[in-house]
Amino acid sequence: MAEIVAGGVRFHVQRLTPRHTPRQPAHPVVFIHGLGMDNLSSFYYTLANPVADAGAEVILYDLRGHGLSERPRTGYQVQDAVADLTALLDALAIDGPVHVVGNSYGGIVALGFAVTHPHRVASMVLIEAHFSVAGWAEQIAAEQATIDAALTGDALRGWLAQLGRKVTRLMEMADDLLNHTTFLADLTAVQPIPMSRLRTLTCPVRAIYGEHSDVVDYARELDRYLPHCVLTVLGGCGHSVLMDATPALREIVLDWFATQIPSGVR
Repeated sequence: MAEIVAGGVRFHVQRLTPRHTPRQPAHPVVFIHGLGMDNLSSFYYTLANPVADAGAEVILYDLRGHGLSERPRTGYQVQDAVADLTALLDALAIDGPVHVVGNSYGGIVALGFAVTHPHRVASMVLIEAHFSVAGWAEQIAAEQATIDAALTGDALRGWLAQLGRKVTRLMEMADDLLNHTTFLADLTAVQPIPMSRLRTLTCPVRAIYGEHSDVVDYARELDRYLPHCVLTVLGGCGHSVLMDATPALREIVLDWFATQIPSGVR
């Protein structure tokens, strides 16, 4: 485990090195998790290690306010998350292109980073990615407010008391994020990414969504506006593709990076 201060915020970062060094250096792969109780562990136990074994350096980090990263009272707009990622890569002395993998909200951070710094993105993998079309912020804020209401329920708190300390701690951290920071207010202030800017992205994009996901319409929008997007909709899955369809998703991601990571890994 490492702690890195970037842009004045302390981040929890994990770096995985490839088991076998490729003959040609591969671009690092950066994983960006979703909101609320999510953190880098959702990738660590699903996709990150297989990607590292395939020959790429992997970088995982907890977003500000999440996991073991610092939880400032302010700074939760997408542009702040993009600035955090930029500062983190600078602190790690990574100034070349990276592959970016974003799950759910992590997808909008990936898109924001690609639009802001197109020269720093080699490719993107977007898993159940939200992106900021009109009404997006209100939808996300409503979902998080529902979570907030659930967290404050007496019945839930009684149930949590019977669970393990790890789950209880995650719930407490989510409660602090929702109720003691500008998180919800910042989400509702997000401005949509202009479609004209999405059309300018030239990096390859692999998008994966669940057939029954409540954000599957975003998949069709991305496929329409991103000029180099390959879309897969997984049958029988909802929004939790990362957890509910891990083997299928792992195969898709590894096949994708087999075309993006230099050959010669043995």
